[in-house]
Amino acid sequence: MNYTSFNRNEEFFVDMQRCIGCKACEMACAECETNGQESMIHVNYVDRAATVQTTVQVCMHCDDPVCANVCPADAISKDEFGIVHTANTERCIGCSNCVMACPFGVPKKEENYDLMMKCTMCYDRTSVGKKPMCATVCPSGALFYGTRDQIHEMRPNSTPVNSFIFGKETVNTKVNIMMPKGSTELVIY
Repeated sequence: MNYTSFNRNEEFFVDMQRCIGCKACEMACAECETNGQESMIHVNYVDRAATVQTTVQVCMHCDDPVCANVCPADAISKDEFGIVHTANTERCIGCSNCVMACPFGVPKKEENYDLMMKCTMCYDRTSVGKKPMCATVCPSGALFYGTRDQIHEMRPNSTPVNSFIFGKETVNTKVNIMMPKGSTELVIY
């Protein structure tokens, strides 16, 4: 793989309010050959009994990934570009520690494979200068892969946030959530 074409200025941005629940991202992700035709992105209903509002769930690629920290088999790694990779098939023992530890609820244990699988931000694509599959097909712009200048131009009333507060813990991530302009963090209760 040619890692020199990885653009460090491009980032992943998620605008939860723009998700329309079309699941185009899930279908595009499932087409990726590196996932075994399994979607690593998930569209969820916020409160299905009360609203049709949906939201998209992707790996946030934490600066200090708790999923990797709790893995007793050292199967999950983070590379020099900040991508937290899915479990190494030769090392993963299917214990689900990562599934239980992730504050964002992202890793899923695929029972068919007895393996943890999650979004790798289409590393096979982004490492050679292409955009993640999900971001190329999202019709509403809920998922965007580009520069901060581009997202600022597209969403002048929003601010990308990648700092999340869980109780007394702060989790910083590679992926950004779009918040009202001027926001610096998202407090999760």
